[in-house]
Amino acid sequence: MTGRDDRAAALSSGKAEAATLAEVLAVDTPILFQSIFPEAPDRYAVEVDAVGRLGISARMAAMGQLLVRWPGPAVIERLRDHRSDTVRGWGCFVIGAQDMALSDRLAAIRPFADDPHFGVREWAWLAVRPVIAERLGDAFTILSDWAADPSDRIRRFASEATRPRGVWCKHIAALKTNPEPGRVLLDPLRADPSAYVQDSVGNWLNDAAKTRPDWVRRVVDEWLAHSAPSATQRIAKRALRSIDH
Repeated sequence: MTGRDDRAAALSSGKAEAATLAEVLAVDTPILFQSIFPEAPDRYAVEVDAVGRLGISARMAAMGQLLVRWPGPAVIERLRDHRSDTVRGWGCFVIGAQDMALSDRLAAIRPFADDPHFGVREWAWLAVRPVIAERLGDAFTILSDWAADPSDRIRRFASEATRPRGVWCKHIAALKTNPEPGRVLLDPLRADPSAYVQDSVGNWLNDAAKTRPDWVRRVVDEWLAHSAPSATQRIAKRALRSIDH
């Protein structure tokens, strides 16, 4: 067995974390499921095999739905601290698949939003974004506190989860038409010291610029009218890239 084969086996057995997006995509879902849940009833083998043939986002969401049915929502305790980033990602979608109040859902997803692994952090906002989109007003109220969190991962979640367009996800039509409610998050982050957060805020505004360039220009001009630090200038440049190209 080659080193590459060893690496693939470690990823699909849940013994290693993916280091790149290519490795995230290469994980064999049926093998990983069998490794994590050897006690699973045989009837799930066919279903998991079908799930493994889906695109990556649909695959993760389907695993969340399956795991809510078996072994049930309490499985989140088993998934949250697992070594495999994919398994922790399944935990995100277990939260996304449950019937929960928005406040409870966001509280449950918070540890995943602050996960050290880049992939888990992406799964965290993707898993709960559909409910955020349905409950925007409540979501902005809750996430406004997240925008002041000491962790840049949590601050970035607040921005990334509410982007009007986003990546690998359904657009939020209301924010494409009227992005103004997003300022409750964007204004506190306009000079964030973290490049990770700056990129997300700039991308949020760039999303909005596709349909509301007038609004984005006004926000950026307002931010830059004061003594704008380098962080704000960097965000502004990223925000205006679709307008000024």
